[in-house]
Order: sequence, then structure tokens, then C-alpha cells
Amino acid sequence: MAVDRELPTQEAADLIALTRELADAELAPRAAQYEREERFPREVFAKLGEVGLLGLPFGEDVGGGGQPYAVYLQVVEELAMRWASVALGVSVHTLACGPVDRFGTTEQREQWLPDMVGGRLLGAYCLSEAHAGSDPAAMRARAVRDGEGWVASGEKAWVTHGGHADFYSSFLRTPDDGDRAISCFHLTPDLPGFAPAPPEQKMGLTGSTTAAIRLDDVAVPAGRMVGEPGRGLAIALSALDSGRLGVSAVAVGLAQSALDVAVAYALEREAFGRRIVDHQGVAFLLADMAAAVESARATYLVAARRKDAGLPYSRQASIAKLVATDAAMKVTTDAVQVLGGAGYTRDHPAERYMREAKVMQIFEGTNQIQRMVIGKHLAREATPANG
Repeated sequence: MAVDRELPTQEAADLIALTRELADAELAPRAAQYEREERFPREVFAKLGEVGLLGLPFGEDVGGGGQPYAVYLQVVEELAMRWASVALGVSVHTLACGPVDRFGTTEQREQWLPDMVGGRLLGAYCLSEAHAGSDPAAMRARAVRDGEGWVASGEKAWVTHGGHADFYSSFLRTPDDGDRAISCFHLTPDLPGFAPAPPEQKMGLTGSTTAAIRLDDVAVPAGRMVGEPGRGLAIALSALDSGRLGVSAVAVGLAQSALDVAVAYALEREAFGRRIVDHQGVAFLLADMAAAVESARATYLVAARRKDAGLPYSRQASIAKLVATDAAMKVTTDAVQVLGGAGYTRDHPAERYMREAKVMQIFEGTNQIQRMVIGKHLAREATPANG
């Protein structure tokens, strides 16, 4: 079902129309087969880059689309309605471009950003480690100074596009800048000692490769640190707010697809002499699914509009991520229920949607972490009024 969107300009409306046309032609026909084969769709990302969909929220001065975040996220949602793995990849690529765009030097921005946001290169984001997922401050991978450059060692975990990306925004402990200091680096796979581990065997989103990245005394050239020494954790956390909105949009697109499948099936399937959509039990279930999808969409758009307006949006981003991904899990589960036994088979995409939804409650900060973040914001924001 085409979502009726409220868009700020005709340019934005044209962009959504282009996205739908491209997604229907390039994503929808490939999704099921690629997911079954666990095949990474690099050619699809190349196509998205060619038409400008890999740099939408970045400035036109560096080759980006100059679009508001609220418009960019709706593009991501449209992609997710056809293929969640690709939509997630767009969100991760945007996340990976963020540090250079916001904190890079003039030279770094001029040298790297045009190819990054222009879609000629695909990015990855290296923050988590096997023992430090929800607690990035506990990371152990490090970079120590060696002359003008650094030597990096350790392992980063759960890297989306690991082994396929052209650049990796990587966060490493830099003990020369203080025992607990973390810095951001722009790493590329051509550096000797940089190697991806075998891909993880996942329950869902199998078209999106996830792999650890091993750093075996990688010589990092001078000029590859992004931002100030020791400021990496602040850079990472600032980018995660935007990334949580990207995941929210992916989750909503996935949930919308599950709702569409369930409605279509309920209109065709008959039981006791009537379409099952005409039975109150099914109709109420579909109504709750629709309410969850539209509520989640509204929630991420509220946060995105605050970001576009230059207002604080960290709490709203966590709320959007929590609401949208919990909604996706429930809606996809209910879609399987509406289809009954058919929903448990691979003849219908509902079971794949359900498997894909689960991880969205985990990455970009688990939903338990989101609740902690929201609670801390509420306590902090209430303190002046109570004091």
C-alpha cells in the first residue's frame, strides 16, 4: 500500500515518487531470493548511489542531497517497505558518513565526503565490541601513536557491511590521550592488517552482511583521526541519535509491509462463509496493527522535525526507536497470526518480516537501554523545576 505522506515541497514529493519507482523495480524483485541466499546486494547500493539516495541529508556543497531529515527518513521507510536489509544499509551508511561531515577537518571533508555521500563508496560503523555492546566506554580495541600516525589493534564486532564496505568510521581507545580516552578514525580495508572475520550466521536480515573486523597492528596514516583526540565517544553518541531515527524508519517500513500482507490475505481468505477480515477478531487485530504503524511513524517524524529545527532531540530519538521497533515486532508477529499456518511458511513473506523485526529491538542500543536513556532525560529535565 502506498503511504499517503505529508511532504513539505514538490521536490520532496518527487523524491518519494522516484524512490517508490526505483524500489519497486530494483529492490522488491530481489529481496526474497537474496535473503534466502544470504547474498549481499552491492549492485543495489551502487544503483541507489547513482540516483543520489545515499547522501540525502548531507549538504549540497559536498555532493549530498540537502534534504531535511524528516524527508530522508521517509525515503528510508519506503525502501524498507520493499527490502529492510537495504534500507538498514542506507541508514548505516548515513551513520558512517556523519563523523567526517560533522567533525572532519576542511581537508578531510573535501577529500572524502564527495565520494562518500555521492554513493561511490559504501560505509560501515565500528563501535561495538563483543564484550562492550551496550557499554561502548568499555571497548578494548586501541590505537597507539607511532611517529606521525598510529598502530591499531583489537577487534570490532557486529559491523554492518563488514567485509563489503569501502570505509569504516571506527572508534578506538587512544591511551596516549588518557587512560579512558577514545578517538574516531577513518579506516579503509586496503590498510595491511585490516581483515573482516567470517560473516555472522543470523536469524534475519541475512542480505545484510554482519561481521567482526580484526585489526592486527594496522598502521593508520597521519590525518586519519576524525575530530579531536579523545573525543571519540562524544562523536559516537551524537551520531547514534541520528542512527536511532534511521532504525525507526526501517522498523516502520517493515511493519507497514507486514500490515499490507495481512490485510491482503484477510480480504482473500474465507472462513465460515465470510472473508476473515469481516470477522471481528481479525478486524480488531488489523486495526491495532494499523494504529501501531501510524503511531510509530508519527513518533519518528516528530523527532526528525526537531532535529531539522535545530532543537534537542535525543530523548525523542530514543522514544522513536523504542516505539517503532517494539511496534515492528508486534505487528510482524500479528501478521503471522492473521495468516495462520500459511504465515509460518516461506510461501508468504510474513515469517521473514517477523525474523527481521527482532534484531531492531537490539541494535543501535537495545530497547532496555532506550528506556534508561529516556528515564535519565526525564530526571534531568525535571530537576530545575523541582529545585
